[in-house]
Amino acid sequence: MFRKPADGVVFADDKIEGAFNSLREDDWLKRAIQRAIDDLKINVFCGERIPKKQIPKEYIQKHGIDNLWRYSLPNAWRLIYSVIAPSNVEILAVILEYFNHKNYERRFRY
Repeated sequence: MFRKPADGVVFADDKIEGAFNSLREDDWLKRAIQRAIDDLKINVFCGERIPKKQIPKEYIQKHGIDNLWRYSLPNAWRLIYSVIAPSNVEILAVILEYFNHKNYERRFRY
């Protein structure tokens, strides 16, 4: 398994970042996402890679990504992110979405 620290972890858009920031500090979901962000800073490849053929088309169209990763959160929630290299020296983890298992299955059409 690869091990590479991220130079940064960012949200794909303001809506997702706003939803995260609006969670209470003591909310289990906010703590879990913050733990995921901390883990991604240590190792950007700590999640499970999603095969290219399973990447939803809306992610490719909206974000222009070519890779997708899943980070498991407590209570069957999932955090979906992509790894990008905007320059030859910088690696970023871009959080695209986080949701419960039911919505995860809908998004990936399982």
